[in-house]
Formats: sequence, C-alpha cells, structure tokens
Amino acid sequence: MTKNPLHTDWSTEWLHGGLHTLGGLEEALGGHMPPSRWRETKRSRINITGLGRNCSIFETARTWAYREVRHHFGSPDTLHTAIHAEVHTRNAEFTEPLPAFEARAIANSIHRWITTRSRMWKDGAAVYEATFVAIQSARGKKGGAKGGKASGQVRAARRDERAAAMLEYMRGTS
Repeated sequence: MTKNPLHTDWSTEWLHGGLHTLGGLEEALGGHMPPSRWRETKRSRINITGLGRNCSIFETARTWAYREVRHHFGSPDTLHTAIHAEVHTRNAEFTEPLPAFEARAIANSIHRWITTRSRMWKDGAAVYEATFVAIQSARGKKGGAKGGKASGQVRAARRDERAAAMLEYMRGTS
C-alpha cells in the first residue's frame, strides 16, 4: 500500500524538485542492485513474499505444474484435474482464500499455456526424457570433475590426519 503524496490530506515535503533517471538510481545504489538475471534464480522462485494471493498462487502453482507435466503426457484432462486440485489446495492455505472462480481461472490459465505454448508438452515424453538425461549427464560430468577432485583431497587429508593420530597413539603406548 502506498499513499498519494499529492493528496490534500497529506503533508508532503519535497526535498528537491529534480527528476532522476533509472540509471542515476542504479549508480547511486552502487553494488546493492540485484544481478541482471535475478528472476531466473531459485531464490526468486521460492521467495514470493510481498505478492498478493492471486500472484502468489499463480507463481507457485505454475512452477509446480511445469514439473507435473511429465506425469501427464498425452492426457491433457488428467493434467487439467491435477492443476485444478493443486491451485485449490494452495488457495485454501490463505486465511482469506480467493473466490473459487478466481482459483479456477488461475488453473485454467496455467493449463492453457502448458498445452498450447509449452515446448515440453508439444515435444512429448520421449524428447523430454532424452533432454532430461542429457542435462543430468552434463551436470554429473561437471560436478564429478569439480567435486571429485575436491572431495578426494578432503578424504586424503582426513586419512593422513587419522594415520598421524594413530602413529601418535602407538608411540604413546609403547
């Protein structure tokens, strides 16, 4: 909620009359700006604080539905039912839920977009599975090359520490 500073009921004091550009604001904020692709981060998808009920339900239900698609390839009716059930469940979690027709409209919107515009839905289960396997394989290779070396070094350091402790113990008992 914001107040209109031009309304007669408010005593507004203007500190300066100049207009500022967005670039000027960004410059003044320095390093406190979010990264340029902040919307694509997991944190922004999870943190929906500040959104209204409508937007909150839509944002969380649509990301859930994108994952749910894989269980309903070739069956738009079961996908439709699953999305409706999820939207109504999320709506019921609010102390004052949206009217049923609004929740239904959100569910219909998500379903309509997935079945008419989603490349994943159009490509089908076989392409989805092949893409998923390729992505996971690439992630595994990337993580294995990076994490394998680091975790190997940690294991070796721990092994050396245990060996040194054992030698110290042996010297103390003899």
